Amino acid sequence: MKTNPLLLVLITGAALALTGGCIVQPVAPQGYVSTELYAPNDPPPVVVEAAPPSPGLGFVWIGGAWVWNNGWVWESGRWQHPPHPGAVWRPHRYENRDGKHVFIRGGWN
Repeated sequence: MKTNPLLLVLITGAALALTGGCIVQPVAPQGYVSTELYAPNDPPPVVVEAAPPSPGLGFVWIGGAWVWNNGWVWESGRWQHPPHPGAVWRPHRYENRDGKHVFIRGGWN
């Protein structure tokens, strides 16, 4: 039986909302699914990381970022192969909406 990817995102988001004390709202700008998490405060300052040498042709460096996981957790940068030709990485980002701190998970597009 095939699992619908969007359904999986919604179920995961609901589980995070129940256990993490935050609101999860899936959004789908321009063909990829992202997750928005409302956090109680802005992330700490960015940790400066130097990218190690690439492991090979076709790898893309994904810089580290603070990720909301029931608290701000640093997710180290990494080399990764795009999931398909022409895929572009959209980095995690943060917004302040009417005084609410919003973490928006990045992903491949």
